[in-house]
Amino acid sequence: MKYAVLLTRGAEQDLEAIVDYISEVDGPVRSSHVVDQFTGCFERLSSMPERGGYPRELLSLGNKEYRQVFFKPYRIIYRVSGKTVIVYVIADSRRDLQSLLSRRLLGA
Repeated sequence: MKYAVLLTRGAEQDLEAIVDYISEVDGPVRSSHVVDQFTGCFERLSSMPERGGYPRELLSLGNKEYRQVFFKPYRIIYRVSGKTVIVYVIADSRRDLQSLLSRRLLGA
């Protein structure tokens, strides 16, 4: 069974910023490669959305609503709703994500 994978506006902006930065710093060939890698991650999520673990920042709050997968150094934070995977955050895993996740997912 295939799930639809949808990106929120915030996740779209995250992805756009990552691709723009890589294109600027490493060139368009590298940014195209990164886009292909993200596309592959989204395709795998469409067939196996439960494979991701729980983000530790949310798990420490008792929240098991969201999951994550990695495309190093990036983390893709998502939630499964029915037959849809909703991507909320795409961020560099080297960042402190506690405030970003709180703000974007928990409305804090």
